[in-house]
Amino acid sequence: MPLNKKKKKLLKIIDNFSQKKIVVWGDYILDEYVYGHTRRISREAPVLILSYKNNIFSLGGAGNSLLNLKSLGASPIPVGVVGTNKTGKETLKIIENHGISSKFLIKKAHYITPSKTRILAGEEGTSKQQILRIDKESRVPDTKKIKNSLLNALINSSYKADAVLISDYHYFTVKKDIYDEVLPRFKQAGILVALDSRFRLVEFKNTTISTPNENEAKKALGIDTYNDIGSPEEIGEKLLEKTGSESILLTRGSKGMMLFQKGKKPYNINIFGTEEIVDVTGAGDTVISLLALALSTGAEPENAALIANYAAGIVVMKKGTATVSTEELREAIVSKN
Repeated sequence: MPLNKKKKKLLKIIDNFSQKKIVVWGDYILDEYVYGHTRRISREAPVLILSYKNNIFSLGGAGNSLLNLKSLGASPIPVGVVGTNKTGKETLKIIENHGISSKFLIKKAHYITPSKTRILAGEEGTSKQQILRIDKESRVPDTKKIKNSLLNALINSSYKADAVLISDYHYFTVKKDIYDEVLPRFKQAGILVALDSRFRLVEFKNTTISTPNENEAKKALGIDTYNDIGSPEEIGEKLLEKTGSESILLTRGSKGMMLFQKGKKPYNINIFGTEEIVDVTGAGDTVISLLALALSTGAEPENAALIANYAAGIVVMKKGTATVSTEELREAIVSKN
Protein backbone atom coordinates (compact mmCIF):
# COMPACT_ATOMS: atom_id res chain seq x y z
CA MET A 1 0.00 0.00 0.00
CA PRO A 2 1.48 3.39 -1.04
CA LEU A 3 2.09 5.90 1.76
CA ASN A 4 0.11 9.14 1.82
CA LYS A 5 1.75 12.57 2.16
CA LYS A 6 1.11 12.79 5.89
CA LYS A 7 2.80 9.46 6.63
CA LYS A 8 5.76 10.35 4.42
CA LYS A 9 6.16 13.61 6.32
CA LEU A 10 6.10 11.85 9.68
CA LEU A 11 8.65 9.28 8.53
CA LYS A 12 10.89 12.08 7.26
CA ILE A 13 10.80 13.71 10.70
CA ILE A 14 11.91 10.43 12.28
CA ASP A 15 14.80 10.25 9.76
CA ASN A 16 16.07 13.53 11.23
CA PHE A 17 16.15 12.35 14.88
CA SER A 18 19.72 11.12 14.65
CA GLN A 19 22.30 13.04 16.69
CA LYS A 20 19.95 15.82 17.79
CA LYS A 21 21.43 17.25 20.99
CA ILE A 22 18.83 17.35 23.76
CA VAL A 23 19.61 18.50 27.31
CA VAL A 24 17.47 16.66 29.88
CA TRP A 25 17.21 18.73 33.05
CA GLY A 26 15.19 17.22 35.84
CA ASP A 27 14.61 14.70 38.58
CA TYR A 28 16.48 11.43 38.04
CA ILE A 29 14.65 8.53 39.70
CA LEU A 30 15.69 4.90 40.12
CA ASP A 31 12.90 2.41 39.45
CA GLU A 32 13.20 -1.05 40.97
CA TYR A 33 10.90 -3.93 40.05
CA VAL A 34 10.80 -6.84 42.48
CA TYR A 35 9.21 -10.03 41.10
CA GLY A 36 7.88 -12.99 43.04
CA HIS A 37 5.15 -15.59 42.98
CA THR A 38 2.41 -15.96 45.54
CA ARG A 39 2.51 -18.96 47.83
CA ARG A 40 -0.21 -18.57 50.45
CA ILE A 41 -1.72 -16.25 53.05
CA SER A 42 0.48 -15.63 56.06
CA ARG A 43 -0.58 -17.02 59.44
CA GLU A 44 0.90 -13.91 61.06
CA ALA A 45 -1.36 -11.43 59.29
CA PRO A 46 -3.90 -11.38 56.42
CA VAL A 47 -1.24 -10.76 53.79
CA LEU A 48 0.19 -12.67 50.86
CA ILE A 49 3.49 -14.48 51.21
CA LEU A 50 5.69 -13.89 48.17
CA SER A 51 8.51 -16.12 47.09
CA TYR A 52 11.19 -13.77 45.74
CA LYS A 53 12.28 -14.47 42.18
CA ASN A 54 14.39 -11.53 40.97
CA ASN A 55 14.62 -7.77 40.67
CA ILE A 56 15.56 -5.35 37.90
CA PHE A 57 16.43 -1.65 37.80
CA SER A 58 15.49 1.02 35.30
CA LEU A 59 15.26 4.80 35.23
CA GLY A 60 12.20 6.89 35.89
CA GLY A 61 11.44 10.60 35.64
CA ALA A 62 14.07 12.51 33.69
CA GLY A 63 16.00 9.25 33.35
CA ASN A 64 13.19 7.63 31.39
CA SER A 65 13.10 10.59 29.00
CA LEU A 66 16.88 10.34 28.67
CA LEU A 67 16.74 6.67 27.66
CA ASN A 68 13.85 7.28 25.27
CA LEU A 69 15.88 9.92 23.47
CA LYS A 70 18.91 7.64 23.32
CA SER A 71 16.85 4.77 21.87
CA LEU A 72 15.60 7.13 19.15
CA GLY A 73 19.11 8.00 18.00
CA ALA A 74 19.41 11.40 19.67
CA SER A 75 22.35 12.62 21.77
CA PRO A 76 20.82 13.31 25.20
CA ILE A 77 22.75 15.12 27.93
CA PRO A 78 21.59 14.65 31.53
CA VAL A 79 21.63 17.60 33.94
CA GLY A 80 20.56 16.94 37.51
CA VAL A 81 21.58 15.73 40.94
CA VAL A 82 22.28 12.18 42.09
CA GLY A 83 23.41 10.90 45.45
CA THR A 84 26.58 8.97 46.13
CA ASN A 85 24.63 6.18 47.88
CA LYS A 86 23.61 2.82 46.41
CA THR A 87 20.64 4.18 44.43
CA GLY A 88 22.72 7.03 43.05
CA LYS A 89 25.47 4.67 41.95
CA GLU A 90 22.94 2.36 40.27
CA THR A 91 21.41 5.36 38.48
CA LEU A 92 24.81 6.44 37.16
CA LYS A 93 25.63 2.87 36.15
CA ILE A 94 22.50 2.59 34.00
CA ILE A 95 23.14 5.95 32.35
CA GLU A 96 26.77 5.16 31.57
CA ASN A 97 25.94 1.62 30.38
CA HIS A 98 23.78 3.24 27.71
CA GLY A 99 26.76 5.20 26.47
CA ILE A 100 25.55 8.51 27.92
CA SER A 101 28.00 10.87 29.62
CA SER A 102 27.26 11.81 33.24
CA LYS A 103 29.59 14.81 33.06
CA PHE A 104 26.85 17.32 33.91
CA LEU A 105 25.22 15.29 36.67
CA ILE A 106 26.07 16.64 40.11
CA LYS A 107 27.13 13.93 42.54
CA LYS A 108 26.17 14.98 46.05
CA ALA A 109 26.96 13.11 49.26
CA HIS A 110 24.10 12.74 51.75
CA TYR A 111 21.53 13.30 49.00
CA ILE A 112 19.31 10.27 48.45
CA THR A 113 18.45 9.68 44.80
CA PRO A 114 14.65 9.22 44.70
CA SER A 115 13.61 5.61 44.11
CA LYS A 116 10.37 3.75 43.52
CA THR A 117 10.25 0.05 44.35
CA ARG A 118 7.35 -1.80 42.76
CA ILE A 119 6.44 -5.27 44.04
CA LEU A 120 4.91 -7.49 41.36
CA ALA A 121 3.43 -10.88 42.11
CA GLY A 122 1.30 -13.66 40.73
CA GLU A 123 1.05 -17.40 40.64
CA GLU A 124 3.88 -19.37 39.08
CA GLY A 125 3.79 -19.06 35.29
CA THR A 126 1.25 -16.20 35.22
CA SER A 127 1.61 -12.52 34.34
CA LYS A 128 2.72 -10.55 37.40
CA GLN A 129 0.63 -7.67 38.75
CA GLN A 130 1.82 -4.73 40.84
CA ILE A 131 0.60 -5.09 44.42
CA LEU A 132 2.66 -2.46 46.22
CA ARG A 133 4.91 0.54 45.57
CA ILE A 134 7.44 1.92 48.04
CA ASP A 135 8.77 5.42 47.38
CA LYS A 136 11.95 6.83 48.89
CA GLU A 137 11.88 10.56 48.29
CA SER A 138 14.35 13.37 48.72
CA ARG A 139 14.28 17.05 47.79
CA VAL A 140 17.29 18.63 46.11
CA PRO A 141 18.66 21.25 48.55
CA ASP A 142 18.40 24.97 47.80
CA THR A 143 22.02 25.69 48.75
CA LYS A 144 24.03 28.28 46.86
CA LYS A 145 26.58 25.61 45.90
CA ILE A 146 23.97 23.31 44.36
CA LYS A 147 22.31 26.18 42.51
CA ASN A 148 25.59 27.42 41.07
CA SER A 149 26.51 23.90 40.01
CA LEU A 150 23.16 23.40 38.27
CA LEU A 151 23.36 26.79 36.57
CA ASN A 152 26.86 26.14 35.26
CA ALA A 153 25.88 22.65 34.12
CA LEU A 154 22.92 24.02 32.17
CA ILE A 155 24.94 26.78 30.53
CA ASN A 156 27.81 24.48 29.54
CA SER A 157 25.68 21.50 28.47
CA SER A 158 23.36 23.57 26.28
CA TYR A 159 26.10 24.86 23.99
CA LYS A 160 24.85 24.13 20.45
CA ALA A 161 21.91 22.14 21.88
CA ASP A 162 18.74 21.74 19.83
CA ALA A 163 16.36 21.54 22.78
CA VAL A 164 16.11 21.48 26.55
CA LEU A 165 13.67 18.97 28.01
CA ILE A 166 12.56 19.76 31.58
CA SER A 167 11.25 16.86 33.67
CA ASP A 168 9.92 18.14 37.00
CA TYR A 169 8.67 15.43 39.36
CA HIS A 170 8.61 17.84 42.32
CA TYR A 171 11.97 16.85 43.81
CA PHE A 172 13.18 20.39 43.03
CA THR A 173 16.11 19.72 40.75
CA VAL A 174 14.31 22.23 38.53
CA LYS A 175 14.47 25.50 40.45
CA LYS A 176 12.42 28.55 39.50
CA ASP A 177 15.20 31.12 39.88
CA ILE A 178 17.58 29.06 37.76
CA TYR A 179 14.88 28.58 35.12
CA ASP A 180 14.22 32.32 34.97
CA GLU A 181 17.94 32.96 34.48
CA VAL A 182 18.61 30.39 31.76
CA LEU A 183 15.40 30.78 29.73
CA PRO A 184 16.49 34.04 28.00
CA ARG A 185 19.81 32.36 27.12
CA PHE A 186 17.97 29.43 25.54
CA LYS A 187 15.62 31.73 23.63
CA GLN A 188 18.50 33.84 22.33
CA ALA A 189 20.34 30.72 21.20
CA GLY A 190 17.23 29.38 19.43
CA ILE A 191 16.96 26.39 21.80
CA LEU A 192 13.39 25.18 22.25
CA VAL A 193 12.16 24.35 25.76
CA ALA A 194 9.76 21.45 26.42
CA LEU A 195 8.27 21.14 29.91
CA ASP A 196 6.69 18.26 31.80
CA SER A 197 5.89 19.43 35.35
CA ARG A 198 3.73 17.48 37.76
CA PHE A 199 2.71 20.26 40.13
CA ARG A 200 4.34 23.52 39.00
CA LEU A 201 3.16 23.93 35.43
CA VAL A 202 2.29 27.63 35.72
CA GLU A 203 5.53 28.56 37.49
CA PHE A 204 7.67 27.86 34.44
CA LYS A 205 6.33 30.32 31.92
CA ASN A 206 7.01 30.98 28.23
CA THR A 207 8.06 27.47 27.23
CA THR A 208 7.95 26.26 23.65
CA ILE A 209 5.55 23.49 24.69
CA SER A 210 4.22 21.96 27.91
CA THR A 211 2.55 18.55 28.32
CA PRO A 212 0.14 18.32 31.27
CA ASN A 213 -2.44 15.59 31.67
CA GLU A 214 -5.99 16.67 32.46
CA ASN A 215 -5.68 16.36 36.23
CA GLU A 216 -2.41 18.31 36.28
CA ALA A 217 -3.96 20.99 34.08
CA LYS A 218 -7.02 21.37 36.29
CA LYS A 219 -4.92 21.62 39.43
CA ALA A 220 -2.74 24.25 37.79
CA LEU A 221 -5.85 26.30 37.05
CA GLY A 222 -7.42 25.72 40.48
CA ILE A 223 -10.26 23.70 39.03
CA ASP A 224 -11.86 21.13 41.32
CA THR A 225 -11.53 17.86 39.41
CA TYR A 226 -14.84 16.51 40.72
CA ASN A 227 -17.12 19.52 41.07
CA ASP A 228 -16.08 22.23 38.63
CA ILE A 229 -16.94 21.82 34.98
CA GLY A 230 -14.21 22.64 32.54
CA SER A 231 -14.13 21.44 28.94
CA PRO A 232 -10.76 20.43 27.47
CA GLU A 233 -11.02 23.40 25.12
CA GLU A 234 -11.51 25.83 28.01
CA ILE A 235 -8.69 24.26 30.00
CA GLY A 236 -6.24 24.39 27.11
CA GLU A 237 -6.98 28.00 26.22
CA LYS A 238 -6.71 29.12 29.85
CA LEU A 239 -3.38 27.34 30.20
CA LEU A 240 -2.00 29.03 27.09
CA GLU A 241 -2.94 32.37 28.59
CA LYS A 242 -1.72 31.64 32.12
CA THR A 243 1.61 30.02 31.19
CA GLY A 244 2.55 32.07 28.15
CA SER A 245 3.61 28.85 26.43
CA GLU A 246 3.60 28.76 22.66
CA SER A 247 1.81 25.38 22.74
CA ILE A 248 0.10 23.09 25.23
CA LEU A 249 -0.34 19.38 24.55
CA LEU A 250 -3.10 18.16 26.87
CA THR A 251 -2.91 14.38 27.33
CA ARG A 252 -6.27 12.76 28.10
CA GLY A 253 -5.60 9.04 28.58
CA SER A 254 -7.99 6.91 26.55
CA LYS A 255 -9.50 10.09 25.06
CA GLY A 256 -6.28 10.90 23.24
CA MET A 257 -4.62 14.31 23.15
CA MET A 258 -5.45 17.91 22.30
CA LEU A 259 -2.90 20.39 21.01
CA PHE A 260 -3.43 24.07 21.72
CA GLN A 261 -1.50 26.84 19.95
CA LYS A 262 -1.83 30.58 20.09
CA GLY A 263 -4.13 31.83 17.36
CA LYS A 264 -5.15 28.36 16.18
CA LYS A 265 -8.09 26.04 16.76
CA PRO A 266 -7.47 23.04 19.07
CA TYR A 267 -6.10 20.00 17.27
CA ASN A 268 -7.67 16.76 18.50
CA ILE A 269 -5.74 13.47 18.29
CA ASN A 270 -7.34 10.09 18.89
CA ILE A 271 -5.35 7.44 20.75
CA PHE A 272 -3.19 5.08 18.77
CA GLY A 273 -3.74 1.40 19.51
CA THR A 274 -6.15 -0.22 21.93
CA GLU A 275 -7.70 1.07 25.15
CA GLU A 276 -6.71 -2.25 26.78
CA ILE A 277 -3.40 -0.91 28.01
CA VAL A 278 -0.77 -2.87 29.93
CA ASP A 279 1.01 -0.16 31.94
CA VAL A 280 0.88 3.66 31.83
CA THR A 281 4.11 4.02 33.85
CA GLY A 282 6.38 6.55 32.14
CA ALA A 283 4.06 7.28 29.22
CA GLY A 284 4.31 11.01 29.94
CA ASP A 285 8.11 10.79 29.78
CA THR A 286 7.83 9.24 26.34
CA VAL A 287 5.44 11.93 25.12
CA ILE A 288 7.67 14.84 26.17
CA SER A 289 10.73 13.07 24.70
CA LEU A 290 9.14 12.63 21.30
CA LEU A 291 7.76 16.16 21.28
CA ALA A 292 11.11 17.74 22.10
CA LEU A 293 12.93 15.58 19.60
CA ALA A 294 10.43 16.05 16.76
CA LEU A 295 10.21 19.81 17.30
CA SER A 296 14.01 20.03 17.32
CA THR A 297 13.99 18.77 13.72
CA GLY A 298 11.79 21.68 12.69
CA ALA A 299 8.57 19.65 12.67
CA GLU A 300 5.27 21.49 12.98
CA PRO A 301 3.66 21.04 16.42
CA GLU A 302 0.76 19.06 14.93
CA ASN A 303 3.11 16.51 13.40
CA ALA A 304 5.28 16.37 16.52
CA ALA A 305 2.15 15.66 18.58
CA LEU A 306 1.07 12.92 16.19
CA ILE A 307 4.44 11.18 16.51
CA ALA A 308 4.30 11.52 20.31
CA ASN A 309 0.84 9.94 20.23
CA TYR A 310 2.12 6.95 18.27
CA ALA A 311 4.96 6.53 20.76
CA ALA A 312 2.61 6.70 23.75
CA GLY A 313 0.41 4.03 22.20
CA ILE A 314 3.44 1.77 21.87
CA VAL A 315 4.90 2.17 25.37
CA VAL A 316 1.62 1.67 27.26
CA MET A 317 1.58 -1.85 25.84
CA LYS A 318 4.87 -2.58 27.62
CA LYS A 319 5.46 -3.21 31.30
CA GLY A 320 7.28 -0.66 33.42
CA THR A 321 9.17 2.44 32.33
CA ALA A 322 9.68 1.46 28.70
CA THR A 323 11.27 3.14 25.70
CA VAL A 324 10.31 3.21 22.04
CA SER A 325 12.57 2.76 19.01
CA THR A 326 12.52 4.43 15.62
CA GLU A 327 11.75 1.04 14.08
CA GLU A 328 8.63 0.66 16.24
CA LEU A 329 7.52 4.18 15.36
CA ARG A 330 7.97 3.56 11.66
CA GLU A 331 6.02 0.33 11.81
CA ALA A 332 3.18 2.00 13.74
CA ILE A 333 2.91 4.87 11.26
CA VAL A 334 3.05 2.65 8.19
CA SER A 335 0.50 0.15 9.56
CA LYS A 336 -2.03 2.75 10.75
CA ASN A 337 -5.10 2.87 8.50
